[in-house]
Amino acid sequence: MKHIVSMKWLLARLYEPDLVIADCRFQLGQPDAGRTAFEQGHISGAVYFDLEQDLSAPVGVHGGRHPLPDPDKLGAVLSKAGIDRTVTVIAYDDQGGAMASRLWWLLRYMGHERVYVMDQGFSHWQQAGFPVSTDNPIRVPRRFVPELQPDMLATVENVRQAIQEGSAQLVDSREPARFEGREEPIDRVAGHIPGARNKFWKELLDDDLRMKKPELLQEHFQDVPKDQPVIVYCGSGVTACPNVLALSEAGYDNVKLYAGSWSDWISYEGNPVATGED
Repeated sequence: MKHIVSMKWLLARLYEPDLVIADCRFQLGQPDAGRTAFEQGHISGAVYFDLEQDLSAPVGVHGGRHPLPDPDKLGAVLSKAGIDRTVTVIAYDDQGGAMASRLWWLLRYMGHERVYVMDQGFSHWQQAGFPVSTDNPIRVPRRFVPELQPDMLATVENVRQAIQEGSAQLVDSREPARFEGREEPIDRVAGHIPGARNKFWKELLDDDLRMKKPELLQEHFQDVPKDQPVIVYCGSGVTACPNVLALSEAGYDNVKLYAGSWSDWISYEGNPVATGED
C-alpha cells in the first residue's frame, strides 16, 4: 500500500534518526482526552499533535468546525517537532486512522510526501507488547517550509460548480443516518450536499481496524467514476481524510478535500441541502 505502514514495519525502524512518529489521538467532544492518553503512554519517541490546537484554525463564520490551520503556524509546529523535508513521518491514532489521516493530508498539502499512517492504532500496538513510553521526547528543531498544493483542496465554489455542472463527483464520508438527514447530533442542519454518494469512512476498515486492501477498496468505490475529479467531505474535514487516502490507494489520482465540509456548506445562506438516500 502507498500510504499505510504496518505496526511491524514501524517497530523495525523505531529508532531511526530520520523518522518522526506523530501521535494524533483525539476524542471529539473531549478535547483533553488525546493529550491525557498520550501522557499516560504512547509509542516510544512519539510527539503529540492536537487536532484542534495544532491541526485546525480557530472556528469562524465560515470554514467549518475544524478550519485548515494557517500554513505558517502549522509549519512552526512541524519545525518544533523536528520535521522538515528530509524526515519520514508516521502518524497514528486510536480512532481508526481518522485523526492520523488529517495530519497525513495536511503534510501532503504542505508539500511533504514522506508521510504515512500506521495501521490499526495505539491500542493494537500496546496489545502486541511493542515499546510504549511516558516520556515527552525533546526533538531537535528543523525548518519546515510550506509549499502548498492547491490542487488537493476544493472550495465551496468548486462544490457549487460540481452540483451545477457535474464537474466532479461528491463523496460524503459520514454515517448513513447523518447523510440521509435522519439524525444530526452535531451540526444545525441535517442532510447532505445534492449529488453526493455516501461512503462511510469506517467501512474502509476490516475487523482488526486495518485498511482494506486496494482491490477491496476499488470494489467499495466502484460507483465513483475515475474519469472525473472526486471531492470528498464529511462533517468538518477530518473523517473525510481516510476516504481521500483510501481513494488514492484504490487508484484515484484526482481527489480533492472539501476542507470545510458539511459544517462549512450550511454556513452559507442558499446552499442547497438534500435528504434521503440520494
